[in-house]
Amino acid sequence: MTRGILWLMRCSAHLPLPVLRALGAALGWLLYVGVASRRKVVDINLALCFPQWSVSQRRRVVRRVFILFGQSWLDRAWLWHGAPARVRERLVLTGALDELVGDAPTVLFAPHFMGLDAAWTALTQQLDRRFSTIYSPQLNAAVDAWILEGRQRFGQPEMVARLAGVKPIVAAVRAGQPLYLLPDMNFDPSESLFVPFYGVPAATVPSLSRFAKLGKAKVVPVVTRLTPSGYETRILPAWDNFPSGDLEADTSRMNAELARYIDIDPAQYYWVHKRFKDRPDGAAPPY
Repeated sequence: MTRGILWLMRCSAHLPLPVLRALGAALGWLLYVGVASRRKVVDINLALCFPQWSVSQRRRVVRRVFILFGQSWLDRAWLWHGAPARVRERLVLTGALDELVGDAPTVLFAPHFMGLDAAWTALTQQLDRRFSTIYSPQLNAAVDAWILEGRQRFGQPEMVARLAGVKPIVAAVRAGQPLYLLPDMNFDPSESLFVPFYGVPAATVPSLSRFAKLGKAKVVPVVTRLTPSGYETRILPAWDNFPSGDLEADTSRMNAELARYIDIDPAQYYWVHKRFKDRPDGAAPPY
């Protein structure tokens, strides 16, 4: 069945974007209706982060989260299998592109927006630099191979396995390969700090500050939005005074900056993740 789904994804690459987006919206609605447990996760996340919203407002955003999720998932068809020229015309890179000129050590703060794979594709296809990122292998071998193939489609990027440790990642950064880092999920609590995210303590890995310090690198944020014509990836100016030398302060700042990016269009963020799964002092998770 998995191989059949992947074959359909390859075939879907040739569909007009409006047709694929309509199919993605239908997929999102099916997931919204059929996966009640994950719908509850999204609703709780939004209730914690946006307590000022009414119930009806929150429900509207929950529905849109699932629609964007479905659309972004099917968009991997053309991102990874579509004609390169078509991929390029649908991916807009904008903002402080001069931050990525040259070979200065750079860590890209790439939060989990729905367009995270679109941003990676845009960077590796359109910029004349070799990028690196940390890769977590998938349990299904066929899916794992498909994702690896898609993410390595352009630019010969370096995919560093998460279990490989810190040394190859730092070496890549110091060699001038910008590190595309996604540190905004609830990972291993033993390696995390509890810092505020929308005012709620959230287990947050301090890897952004650590890799910037070890790699002697600047931190450049990358914010991506799904648009009617594809995706817009905006490169923001490098943060001043980061890392500061205070790991907790740096990690708190990361979450505060992330909240500002999310506020522009909250439904574009990956709220399907159990962001508050681990709680300080052994408190019960909200899910």
